[in-house]
Amino acid sequence: MNDLYTKLVDLYAGRELPSEIEAELEAKASQDGKLAHDMLTLRATVDALSSMDDVEFTEESYQRVLMKVYARGVEMQPTSSTPPHLQYYLPIQG
Repeated sequence: MNDLYTKLVDLYAGRELPSEIEAELEAKASQDGKLAHDMLTLRATVDALSSMDDVEFTEESYQRVLMKVYARGVEMQPTSSTPPHLQYYLPIQG
């Protein structure tokens, strides 16, 4: 499957295609088993994820994710408490 079909299948899964293009893609899928399988499974996945309730991300969740990152050997860089776009830059005088 080429990039165009991959993008079309992604849009199909999210129900973002116009009905005419969706019908053409379904007609093409009737002749291509792999395309039909991808379309069916991705749409089912998107539908299942859309029907789920929102997950609450708590401080405990954050700590668990952080511990998993550390366990995999990722070194976190300390961040500044002030965002860069709020910091003042002084001109260098010479």
